[in-house]
Amino acid sequence: MQTKNRMLQKVVNDYIDAGEEWPTTARHVAAWAVREKRWQPHPSSLVSQCAEALATAMREEYIVDPQGRPVRAKHAARIEQEVLWADIRSATREHMEVAFKQRRKAILGDCHQLQLDLDSFNENRSAAHPIQMGFDFTRDLLELEALANADKNVA
Repeated sequence: MQTKNRMLQKVVNDYIDAGEEWPTTARHVAAWAVREKRWQPHPSSLVSQCAEALATAMREEYIVDPQGRPVRAKHAARIEQEVLWADIRSATREHMEVAFKQRRKAILGDCHQLQLDLDSFNENRSAAHPIQMGFDFTRDLLELEALANADKNVA
């Protein structure tokens, strides 16, 4: 997988080196890569591509719970070497506990990388005016909940 990522990173860098529009969307880079014959689907990877598309679709499926909250319907849990999907309406508690813990760990990893990126940018590009960012989401969560409740009361 790492060699595939390196190949795709090279495609992006070649896109930039070709003088194409930058910054841009991944879709624009993909269109360029296909047009320039720098990327094409491999028949052996069609099942993987379909599985990735299905996983994305499952991640984006929401239902409204009995209390009126929009919640994700499908949840993934890595168990040994496989990622198993289950529906929140029928999943076991054990599956959901694993899924929630793994999502929390992924969020922590994203926050850690954001902190590294932020520190690097501030120290190397913006020392005089560093970008400040907090990682305590308590107030953000309360505000989102209040907005959701306000929207429910309006409807």
